[in-house]
Amino acid sequence: MELKKNDIVTLNIEGCDLGGSGIGRLEGMAVFVPRAAEGDLIDARILKVKKTYAYAKTEKIITPSPYRTESPCPVYGKCGGCVFGHLKYEQELKIKENHVKECFKRIAGCEPEFESIIPGKAEYGYRNKAQYPVRSVNGETVTGFYANHSHRVTECSECLLQPPEFAGIVKAVKAYMAENGISAYDEESGKGLVRHIFIRKAAATGEIMVCPVINGRSLPNESGLCRALLSDCPGIKSVMLSINEKDTNVVMGGEYRLLYGDDYITDVLAGLKFRLSAQSFYQVNHDTAEILYAKAAEYAGLTGGETVLDLYCGTGTIGLSMAGKAREIIGVEIVPQAIEDAKINAEINGISNARFICGDAEKALEELRKEGLKPQAVILDPPRKGCSPSVTETVAKIAPQRVVYVSCDPATLARDCGKFAEYGYKALKAAPVDMFPKTGNVETVVQLARQ
Repeated sequence: MELKKNDIVTLNIEGCDLGGSGIGRLEGMAVFVPRAAEGDLIDARILKVKKTYAYAKTEKIITPSPYRTESPCPVYGKCGGCVFGHLKYEQELKIKENHVKECFKRIAGCEPEFESIIPGKAEYGYRNKAQYPVRSVNGETVTGFYANHSHRVTECSECLLQPPEFAGIVKAVKAYMAENGISAYDEESGKGLVRHIFIRKAAATGEIMVCPVINGRSLPNESGLCRALLSDCPGIKSVMLSINEKDTNVVMGGEYRLLYGDDYITDVLAGLKFRLSAQSFYQVNHDTAEILYAKAAEYAGLTGGETVLDLYCGTGTIGLSMAGKAREIIGVEIVPQAIEDAKINAEINGISNARFICGDAEKALEELRKEGLKPQAVILDPPRKGCSPSVTETVAKIAPQRVVYVSCDPATLARDCGKFAEYGYKALKAAPVDMFPKTGNVETVVQLARQ
């Protein structure tokens, strides 16, 4: 049959992708249906037809899947943050585990020994950071999160993935804006003052940082903002401004100004204190991050005499968590503020066997290689895009015994492991870790060894 838009078809949903869409088939053509579950029998309306696949939406559930559940979120399906709210958690974990395995098989052409996926410590309330876009809709200030594949903001101040205090903070900022006649940012015109509300909470200490991102140099009545925030949330230890006057989709600006308290908060992770600035990279799921780092340390196989190179080290969390089991930790990161935080984090924890270098991973690697560095282990935790070919090549040239690769993108991880295989490094073990329940993201840690 030739599918066309608005056709109603009956589909047996046979699987689910990492974006939360169920997959049915019609005469060999895959049909993707958001918020459908494996085992559903549905009537679906075709929305778009491509050459080999189509998109549809559910018109009627004829027979529901046993894996279905009701999402407690009132805006599930409208907000683009969560994609697995309609599934029982065990099924979500199965989908994520299978996706990681499939990426390695299809992209890397290898199958390491996979451990069962490690569940998140909590399905809800686990995030320690949020970035709420602020927009004006029909004259009303709206805060929430972007709808799927758009920059249309879905009103959602009380996100179930965030700590409950965040809702009160957003409410206080909106009230302050109304009282002082402060406008929300408009992406099309580039006008309006408040672009985002950035909030970070230290899970172990309870300290909170609030950082409005503004399209300007200052806010009216800045002391009034601080009073409003502190009266509603005594856990706030830092109020910052991030200045972002550029026409960009990048959330945070490059300039910051302190309004109240310190320009950082302090958390405790894996028994160590960490100082977190607004610019710091820090895992958003504190409790599950401890599990992830313990697995990375296990894969590193340290005995106390090794030099460990920690690339893309951020504020030093992974490397410093292994410092007690190594002779020396060398961290490399391109963000200057993160490196400053990493040095302070080493100091406040009394760690003397760690040094940190600010620079591009590729250039720093080459310089360290010229110095004759011979690390026994290399830790990689790059951005979603993974490592450049030159980084994998240079890591291979310095010939560590083991490489431990931590990634939030299974596809680029598999690609890079395939590249490492060309240099004689085999992916031996892999452990998916669900750092991001309800979302279409999964972290994975891989152990590679020179053969």
